[in-house]
Amino acid sequence: MPTNWVNQAIAKIDADYQRSADTHLIKLDLPQLNGVDIYLKDESTHPTGSLKHRLARSLFLYSLCNGWINQHTTIIESSSGSTAVSEAYFARLIGLPFIAVMPSTTAKKKIQQIEFYGGQCHFVDNSRQIYAQSERLAKELNGHYMDQFTFAERATDWRGNNNIADSIFIQMQREPHPIPHWIVMSPGTGGTSATIGRYIRYQQLSTQLCVVDPENSVFYDYFHSGDKTLTGQKGSKIEGIGRPRVEPSFIAGVVDEMHKVPDGASIATMQWLETLIGRKTGASTGTNLYGALLLATRMQKQGQVGSIVTLICDAGERYLDTYYNPQWIENNIGCFKPFEQQLSEFNQSGLLSPLDC
Repeated sequence: MPTNWVNQAIAKIDADYQRSADTHLIKLDLPQLNGVDIYLKDESTHPTGSLKHRLARSLFLYSLCNGWINQHTTIIESSSGSTAVSEAYFARLIGLPFIAVMPSTTAKKKIQQIEFYGGQCHFVDNSRQIYAQSERLAKELNGHYMDQFTFAERATDWRGNNNIADSIFIQMQREPHPIPHWIVMSPGTGGTSATIGRYIRYQQLSTQLCVVDPENSVFYDYFHSGDKTLTGQKGSKIEGIGRPRVEPSFIAGVVDEMHKVPDGASIATMQWLETLIGRKTGASTGTNLYGALLLATRMQKQGQVGSIVTLICDAGERYLDTYYNPQWIENNIGCFKPFEQQLSEFNQSGLLSPLDC
C-alpha cells in the first residue's frame, strides 16, 4: 500500500492541477491564406512557463504510483532546461531535493528558474553526457533518475484525461474546421508527439501528425531509416527539441510525416511570429510554426481548406541572451536573413517555398 507521505504527495500534485486552467488556443490572423486557418496552443502560460509542465506532473505521478519516490528521495533529471524547471517546481511542491543535469550552454534564465524553485544544476560540456551523469548521480545519492527521455511516452494517459491532444480537439469544436487537417509538433523526448499521434488513432480521427526536427537531431533520419542506433556528434541549437540519439519515447509509428527545419528558419519564424501576436516565444515555437507554414503552402497549392494546429512551447523571455541577441545569432546560427526574406514574401503571397542555405 502507498505510504501516507506518498498519498499526501499525490494529493498535493492533484490539488495543484485543480487550481490550473487550460492553456489558450490562439488563431493567427493570416488573411493571405485562403481557407487555411493556423492555430497555436499556448503552452507558455503554465505555472512554470512551458509545455513541459504537463510532462513533469505526469512523470512525478507515474514515479509516485510506481513506488520509485518516497519522502527521502533526491530527484535527478537530464534536461535542456524546461523540463528541469517544471520538475524543480513539483519537487519543491512535495518537499524533495532536485538536481538538473544540463548542457553548460543552457539559457541563463532557465538556470535561474531552476534555482528559484530550489533545484541545483549540474553542468556537462556535451549534451550526450547528460544520461550517464544523471545515472551516476542517482546511484551515488540513492536517488531517482526521472529519465524523461524513456518515460515521457508512457507516463501520459494518451486516451484522454485532459492531455494536450484532448484539449486541442475540445477547443477546436466551434472553429470553421474543427477537425485539424494537420497537427505539427517538434520532438524533444518524443512524448508529446506520441500522445497526440496515439490519441488521433484511438479517436479514429482524420487528422495527420507532422513532426518537425531541427538541425543536429537524429529523429528525422530515424523516421526514414528505422535505424535506432543513429547518433549525432553535436547537440541541437534549438533548446528543448532535437536529440543526438533516438530516444525511447519517440514513437515513429504514430507520425505521418516529418520535415527537417533549418535553425535559421526557426529563428526567423520565431521573430516573425512576434509581429503577429506581440509576444516573444522560444525558438522551438519557430520550428513548429515554420513546419505549419510549409503545410499551409502545400494545402493552398492543392486547393485544400482546413485547419492546422501547432504549439507555443515556451516564452521568449527565457532566451533574451541567445535567440533575441543579434550577436549570438550571428555567432551560432549563421544562415538567417534569407528566411526573413522568405517570410516577408509569404506575407504577400501566402506561399512559403522550401529554402536551403
